[in-house]
Amino acid sequence: MVRLQKLLASAGIASRRKAEELIIAGRVRINGEVAAIGAKAAATDEITVNGAKINGVACDGRPAEKIYIMLHKPRGVVTTVKDQFGRKSVMDYAPAGIRLFPVGRLDYDTSGLLFLTNDGEWANNLMHPRNNVEKTYIAKLRGEPSEDALRDFRSGIKIDGQQTAPAEIELTHKSSVYQIKIREGRNRQIRKMCEAIGHPVVSLKRVAIGEVRLGGLASGKWRHLTAQERIK
Repeated sequence: MVRLQKLLASAGIASRRKAEELIIAGRVRINGEVAAIGAKAAATDEITVNGAKINGVACDGRPAEKIYIMLHKPRGVVTTVKDQFGRKSVMDYAPAGIRLFPVGRLDYDTSGLLFLTNDGEWANNLMHPRNNVEKTYIAKLRGEPSEDALRDFRSGIKIDGQQTAPAEIELTHKSSVYQIKIREGRNRQIRKMCEAIGHPVVSLKRVAIGEVRLGGLASGKWRHLTAQERIK
């Protein structure tokens, strides 16, 4: 018998934290019965998520093969497994026949580096705030902020009623194009910070997560991460 959260994470359905949310929401069933937090499953049990049966799940505790992928997310694509409005999802660009989920998010209008995996523990470690993984972006802004505005940005700005952590922002060799580095992951954080200093984002692209860089990977393309790139 294996705990349901661990089983769902090993199967690549979601991270353990997200799996718990699915269970709490009543979207997971074991043999037709709504599962509860703490439930366990055996190899003979039928498990469904949102009514769909999970195939090929190792209910005896054997780990599934772990997959780690880097995707260059295009602009105008949602970072979800499925979209209720029928918009293109990052999964439309992922390799077929492999059950994966995105690590973190990029908003609809933001392009760039995104990880896909079926390793829930790895995803949790990467995204946990205690690890302070740095994310690097290239942002084209409307106009050029003053030194005072840049100083405010670097020291932290109040958005959605909360102060952001210190950030980095530097002008590149192109006018109104800035390299921005943050260690948080709030919803549309960079866009809100730039709006707060009076210079809204025109375009935004994530080019690195930690030491892993997007490099020359073309928009809409993916590749496997190397062993050295699997940030812990």
